[in-house]
Amino acid sequence: MPDPHTAAQAAQVWRDLLTLVHERHDRRKEACEALDLSFVRIKALRRLAGEPLTMRELAARLQTDAPYTTLVVDDLEKQGLVRREPHPADRRSKLVTATDLGRAEAARAEAILSAPPPQMLALSPEDLATLARIVEQLDSP
Repeated sequence: MPDPHTAAQAAQVWRDLLTLVHERHDRRKEACEALDLSFVRIKALRRLAGEPLTMRELAARLQTDAPYTTLVVDDLEKQGLVRREPHPADRRSKLVTATDLGRAEAARAEAILSAPPPQMLALSPEDLATLARIVEQLDSP
């Protein structure tokens, strides 16, 4: 167990990281404006660009309930970004698949969301390597 000073310092650094990512360099609004979609619709589109999913699978990945997921897919379908198709192995369910336009829009969202802030691009290769090592440690179980 860390000493109280270390725990307090870790908590402060964690708050600083949250502020940095969620407030100062949050790209979600930019992506929503560029695609004219809510962020949950962008999340759905990004998931579906990777692979077709059933409505149940999509709801689980979005952590939304079935009725809301249906609304999200209905909106994406109206815009020509996804289509529902019969499931080849289960006639009771449908697969939701991104269209070519949907995959292109998902890629555009991904480019916006993953663009590092200018301050990160200004870091030295050594600092980036250190940061990468630290992030890897934070991501390990």
